[in-house]
Amino acid sequence: MTAVPPQESPSGPFDLNKELRALTLATAPRLFAVARIHPDEDTGEADVEIAAWGMAHEDGRTEVVGLGQRLVLGSPERAEAWFSRDGVTALLVWLAPSTAASLDPGLAA
Repeated sequence: MTAVPPQESPSGPFDLNKELRALTLATAPRLFAVARIHPDEDTGEADVEIAAWGMAHEDGRTEVVGLGQRLVLGSPERAEAWFSRDGVTALLVWLAPSTAASLDPGLAA
């Protein structure tokens, strides 16, 4: 994608790219993984898997995508409850907030 050149305004140059990056960082949903812990009763150890990835929006609405499923829930805690069943415990692992944004797809995480 080509960067948009700065526009002049009465208060000085307006940098649309800078504004887009700031808006993206300010409104980004919180990201998390849903980890499922499978206890092994014979060894006392546990196997762990990442069962899904989620986005929690400011209004609490939460979207979760896992293998073959997509959920829209009222909160991240509902995702934890959804994946905790049949003797398996689910935990949410939160990613740190992003500190940079780019219009260049090559710089995406």
